[in-house]
Amino acid sequence: MNTLLAFAEGAVLPPWAIVLIVVAVLLLIVLIFLPIGTYFIALVSKAHVSMTRLIGMKMRRIKYKMLVDVYIRARKAGLNIDITELESHIMAGGNVSNVVNALISAHSANINLSLQEAKAIDLAGRDVLNAVKVSVNPKVIETPVISAIAKNGIELRVKARVTVRANISRLIGGAGEETIIARVGEGIVTTVGSSEQHKAVLENPDLISKTVLTKGLDAGTAFEILSIDIADVDVGRNIGAQLQMDQAEADKRIAQANAEERRAMAIATEQEMKAHTQEMRAKVVEAEAEVPKAMAEAFRNGRLGIMDYYQMQNIQADTAMRNSISGNGEGSGSGSTGKGKKS
Repeated sequence: MNTLLAFAEGAVLPPWAIVLIVVAVLLLIVLIFLPIGTYFIALVSKAHVSMTRLIGMKMRRIKYKMLVDVYIRARKAGLNIDITELESHIMAGGNVSNVVNALISAHSANINLSLQEAKAIDLAGRDVLNAVKVSVNPKVIETPVISAIAKNGIELRVKARVTVRANISRLIGGAGEETIIARVGEGIVTTVGSSEQHKAVLENPDLISKTVLTKGLDAGTAFEILSIDIADVDVGRNIGAQLQMDQAEADKRIAQANAEERRAMAIATEQEMKAHTQEMRAKVVEAEAEVPKAMAEAFRNGRLGIMDYYQMQNIQADTAMRNSISGNGEGSGSGSTGKGKKS
């Protein structure tokens, strides 16, 4: 109490008090900066990590607590890995928790998977943990409904289930599920298309499975095909008959188009002939219009007499009468006039 009163009055602290304060500040800095809790957790878990490495992780802004937890999990599972490898994987942008879980699953299932392979698969963008699970427990891929046509023109709609297992060694650079589905669909179309009758496929659907499996469809993919099972086969349309009907309809339309073209040409020719006829009639009318002028000119010149004119009128009247008797009915007026003249 006297010391505190003396400090309050501005007195100088004794040396032991200064040392005590310095030690307390140093301990506070150590507790705040050094990851002592994480260090002791790793130590009691028999996954020793040096304090220097933990400080380095903290300075590099690595989530060292998570990394140490993953490292402890790996050591407890019996994996002999170095925490430096895990640290480098985190700094490369990988998912270290996923990699360690995959290694633990592979180790438990006696699958040969090294840390370097797991890191490479993870950095390649593949889900290495899911790949190990699919390798242990095969996965079933269901294809969409695939339409195929037999040689007799009948359509078959086939739906298949493909059981695959992940191939760890081909995960990097191997094709995915879409390629498997596409290849199986191609095999189904080829098998059905080579069948003479669609009934043969309906009677033996396993023929599709056997034919497709022999083609080695999993080559170059990240999977190994274990089996292909035909889930459903339905009979669709008669494509052959439909194609024939469509062809007949197309031929009919072509014939109709050709007939319409010929009819249009005939109409055009008829119209041209009518126009030509009207043109010729106009020329006749024009020539007939010159006859009175010629007759008048003949009268003036004395080459045509009045008796010649009457004789010509009588001939025209006789011609008109004959035409009226025969039923043509042309020139009836001139015929009556000529008859009167003759009498």
